[in-house]
Amino acid sequence: MVLEGNPEVGSPRTSDLQHPGNNGSCVLSSPGEDVQPGEEPIKYGELIVLGCCEEGGEETEAQRGEVTGPRAHSCYNGCLASGDKGRRRSRLALSRRPHANGVKPDVMHHISTPLVSKALSNRGQHSISYTLSRSHSVIVEYTHDSDTDMFQIGRSTENMIDFVERAAKWRTPDGLMDGLTTNGVLVMHPAGGFSEDSAPGVWREISVCGNVYTLRDSRSAQQRGKLVENESNVLQDGSLIDLCGATLLWRTPAGLLRAPTLKQLEAQRQEANAARPQCPVGLSTLAFPSPARGRTAPDKQQPWVYVRCGHVHGYHGWGCRRERGPQERECPLCRLVGPYVPLWLGQEAGLCLDPGPPSHAFAPCGHVCSEKTARYWAQTPLPHGTHAFHAACPFCGAWLTGEHGCVRLIFQGPLD
Repeated sequence: MVLEGNPEVGSPRTSDLQHPGNNGSCVLSSPGEDVQPGEEPIKYGELIVLGCCEEGGEETEAQRGEVTGPRAHSCYNGCLASGDKGRRRSRLALSRRPHANGVKPDVMHHISTPLVSKALSNRGQHSISYTLSRSHSVIVEYTHDSDTDMFQIGRSTENMIDFVERAAKWRTPDGLMDGLTTNGVLVMHPAGGFSEDSAPGVWREISVCGNVYTLRDSRSAQQRGKLVENESNVLQDGSLIDLCGATLLWRTPAGLLRAPTLKQLEAQRQEANAARPQCPVGLSTLAFPSPARGRTAPDKQQPWVYVRCGHVHGYHGWGCRRERGPQERECPLCRLVGPYVPLWLGQEAGLCLDPGPPSHAFAPCGHVCSEKTARYWAQTPLPHGTHAFHAACPFCGAWLTGEHGCVRLIFQGPLD
């Protein structure tokens, strides 16, 4: 993949990305000049991790739509509950490195399998191993490329985690080796850019050498898809990268300038609270809590919503319909039965398509954002498992349910 980012990077501003192994490496164009001391590094863009749980990747009750009382779930929605520390971060800013660290193919060795482990044990040599048979492997050694910056993204703590094992691999017409990672690296470019007019694109798979292919029958299938010659691996603003367990959103500096700021999100929260919405049954005044207060548990003034109809209430304990399911509640206004969850304003501004008012909520998790943001993500299928795709809330990762995946919120104003 190639990252399309800051036009100040240089011309051309992108270069071929070598994408070796299961690590999800990202290589960006970089001029040879170093950043001078005291200068602000040129920013390529940011990678934002789509919502997922903080504790070991397990779903919380709120993600599954199983909230039974005033409790909170610890998902990203702007930041980790414990803060961004070390390698665990909810977003990654990529800037031009002081010294380019990219690599490019250099020497190719045909060897017997017993020598593979010895070759890969050399941590000072960046290489990719292709196992063709029990008695034949090909190791491609990489050399330094002074024209690119490389960023490796993945779970491994090794500096070099690049190899192609039980996956499709082949020799290209020019005699080089290419292949797919074991579980694949998928990319989706949005149609119309990442803006109010965006629409989801088509998921593709990127090979080790950066070529674009249609998806395999399953993530780990041995047969590669068809080569797509008229599509590029260059990431655009709003492109999604799926690493089989983590999905990242790429935002360019120009795209982030169009996104709402945290100050705008806070102004929207205060404006919504200034309207003094009321619970239509308890007649109590509702208010979205300040993000600075944290996510320990819903506030007593927290708005709650029936996700099937969108009617907003304060928290109450009546209307349970356990014969329909443990989390089913009946809306006292329209009698529709469905999940009843607290509303939380989405706090990751980079996930928003526009600065529109917080008028819609994802079902069943209750994260709130603008209508166009909600409808875009509700129509965007995200990879899951070996061959499934599901739309999910970008703030917490909950699978979306219902006909539309989101609902328009219906607030009742003050009686006075």
